[in-house]
Amino acid sequence: MSVYDFLVDFAIASALILVGQFLRAKIKFFQEFFIPASMLAGFIGLLLGERFLNVVHFSSGASSYAGALIIVVFTVVGLNGFSKGQKGGADSTVKRVLSFTMYRNVIMFIQFALGIAVTLTVVTWLVPDINPGFGVLMASGFTGGHGTAAAVGSTFNDVYGWAEATDLGMTFATVGILSGVFGGLIWIKIATKKGWTAYVKDFKYISGDMRTGLIPKENRQPMGHETISSVSLDSLAFHLCLVLMVAGGGYLFNQKVLVGVLGISGAPDFTIAFLIGLVVFFVFRKLGVYEYVDKEVNNRISGTATDYLVFFGVATINTEVIVEYAVPLAILIVVGWVCVILTMIPFGCCMNNKSWFERSIFCYGYSTGVFAIGFVLLRIVDPENRSHTAEDVAMSPWLSLAEVFLWSAIPAALVSGNGWLVVVASLVVMAVSIAFCVVGKMWYTAPLNARGGYDKIQD
Repeated sequence: MSVYDFLVDFAIASALILVGQFLRAKIKFFQEFFIPASMLAGFIGLLLGERFLNVVHFSSGASSYAGALIIVVFTVVGLNGFSKGQKGGADSTVKRVLSFTMYRNVIMFIQFALGIAVTLTVVTWLVPDINPGFGVLMASGFTGGHGTAAAVGSTFNDVYGWAEATDLGMTFATVGILSGVFGGLIWIKIATKKGWTAYVKDFKYISGDMRTGLIPKENRQPMGHETISSVSLDSLAFHLCLVLMVAGGGYLFNQKVLVGVLGISGAPDFTIAFLIGLVVFFVFRKLGVYEYVDKEVNNRISGTATDYLVFFGVATINTEVIVEYAVPLAILIVVGWVCVILTMIPFGCCMNNKSWFERSIFCYGYSTGVFAIGFVLLRIVDPENRSHTAEDVAMSPWLSLAEVFLWSAIPAALVSGNGWLVVVASLVVMAVSIAFCVVGKMWYTAPLNARGGYDKIQD
């Protein structure tokens, strides 16, 4: 594979992503269900690829792009660091944030617990020789999305020699996002009819930019700020250099130092890149260099990497693997649907008080794919963020940090035969989170259509 193969692969991907955006902007069906342009492009690439119409040909390395791109995504998570949450505040605000944090614990660990437990019982009974790591792939795709599915798949492939894991994880992620957009809109239709929504009464009144993906001039926002004069270095180049330096440095450190020198294997490349990014964040902030790092520019780099990751993740799916694993895939997809239904009822309505539906539908969205889906669903029912959902997510950054290590530790535990230990630990986290809410009087049972919402000022 040459550098020109890389160029051609990304040229094809770029052309098809533009076609995907054109279809999203023009076809009402895709607009109504908010299908991402990169996912549309991925399906087109899969259809045109060698396994179907044999029109488009990617290089032999195309299937590995997702694993490399996820290193970039996790690098940005580390480089962007985190901000301390607000201190103090009214009791109602504290209870709101605490109950929401406990709720997010429950909906994350329920996918670990049920997915792995069903794999260890039903799936292994039907398919005795299935890889023990299969149980975490549903959660990696549903609550993690294509990025995490690529990361976990790369871990299983590179460290444990299970090559099919990436294709299976990408399948779960694709089904998850489709479940998020289609299922989310169904939930919103039900909610508006039953009076569960606090700020909108009919979800038909959605702005055109959300439907088409095309933002009119009067609504456009800057992608970021220039922090380096172009006389010296283009600001985008500065941020891209920073991201790629850490991403590539993390990969080299893992392969050349941890594995090659110290003999320590099993640490995923994306985890090492994340940790190095976090160290760079603290050092730069201490030295004052971080003043010239714009997090929004970093986010745009991460978002671009994610779009290409979704494309290559879908377009290079090995359909033969999907057919081979059809039965266990179908079983865990159903388990995933059960998990996200429980995300809404009973956990969503019992662990959130005011604006319970708005807060729950956001979590439903990111529990079936990515935060972007959650924000799309939230914007439909709460366009002004009066439910405080976005800020409450920002006030618990440790959950995002914990996930990075969970996606590294759980595959290792499953492969080593400790699946039931993971199940029990997940159930314990869920039980403690629920008990915390019950004891703290944050378990709510008032009628769902009488909860109301928050106003713009008060909590």
